Amino acid sequence: MGTICKFCFNNVNIIKLPLSRHGHVLRGKPPGVARSLKERLEEINYKDPSLHYKVDIGFPKQSSKSSTDSKGRLNIYRENKHLEPLARKKQLEIPLNEVKEVWKRESAASQIKAIADHYGIYDDLFGDAYFFPSVMLDVHYKQSEDSFAAVHRGNVIKPSEAVTAPAVSYEADADTLWTLILTNPDGHFTLKDAEYVHWFVGNIPGNNISKGEVVWDYLQPFPPRGTGFHRFVFILYKHEKKMDYEMLKKDGSCLRLTDRTFRTLDFYRERQDDITPAGLAFFQSDWDSSLTNFFHNTLNMQEPVFEYDFPPPYHPPQKWFPLKQAFNLYMDRYRDQKQIAKEYLLMKLSKTHPFEKPPPPLKYPNAHRYEEGTPSWLKTEIRKNRLGWGRINDF
Repeated sequence: MGTICKFCFNNVNIIKLPLSRHGHVLRGKPPGVARSLKERLEEINYKDPSLHYKVDIGFPKQSSKSSTDSKGRLNIYRENKHLEPLARKKQLEIPLNEVKEVWKRESAASQIKAIADHYGIYDDLFGDAYFFPSVMLDVHYKQSEDSFAAVHRGNVIKPSEAVTAPAVSYEADADTLWTLILTNPDGHFTLKDAEYVHWFVGNIPGNNISKGEVVWDYLQPFPPRGTGFHRFVFILYKHEKKMDYEMLKKDGSCLRLTDRTFRTLDFYRERQDDITPAGLAFFQSDWDSSLTNFFHNTLNMQEPVFEYDFPPPYHPPQKWFPLKQAFNLYMDRYRDQKQIAKEYLLMKLSKTHPFEKPPPPLKYPNAHRYEEGTPSWLKTEIRKNRLGWGRINDF
């Protein structure tokens, strides 16, 4: 063992790292002092209230205190006191339809707004504006005679499940006018702050969508491969007079994506004196195999695929005698990876017969001896091949 002189020892900078209770080195501030993940996210997403003032552009929120205040809850408890013994005996039947109606009347608007805020719906579509969904949208994609894919609040529906236009229903008087829009704020290929409109039906009398004015025909979701989940948002607007949408219409079924470029904020700003957002529902969708045919045959375009470009791996300069590393694996680090993959593929194909079954694996792979003079690195490769390990079995 070497020694160090007194002069060198006196000039060495000794750094003391704090150790945890189990002997691990602590990097950064301890948990009690460092900021939490929630605090860091709040700092990153902070918006100055003086610059980002939220504006309510919807109908006034209807508040019902019949069952939310303390007196209302006490009255409900007294009226339904006889139900407690049934609940304890697991004999109480709950009318789900009545519960749903109470939820729609008292809590749905606030909860849907909170969920939409969480998914960034208002920020990406309306900027600094928001609204409470006062009209409940019931959206269903028909799958078969007995099954439907319902749109709730951010649930996942695959593109193959949303090929045709959904059935949309809501409560409305027959003498009212509405506009329904389905838009995707995540899918535009060329513009950053633009959307693709997938469905636009205007001047709907009451809730009879079939009698509305079709501005854009329905187009199924088409999130490209590698882009993750896209949000598809249904927005229902109410207006007192018939709106003129002739400037928005395109010829034919409008399968050119550039013709479907849309901005919800610009659309609302131009008509904010006449229309009011009243309903909201949305779902998420990601790529599936049915979209390959849709891009090629319906949109008549090459299917876009988004992949992450990994930087090339760093390899230090080669050494004459690498220690504690397999010789062949060390050399493969500095070779063309495509050439290595080609060699492994040819190696496997040389042992594969087109009309015969592969030979059975060895019953005791580690019991077979190696030929005399076999180097250690080659023994490792032979043992991995016998056990079915390594890259040759991945091709």
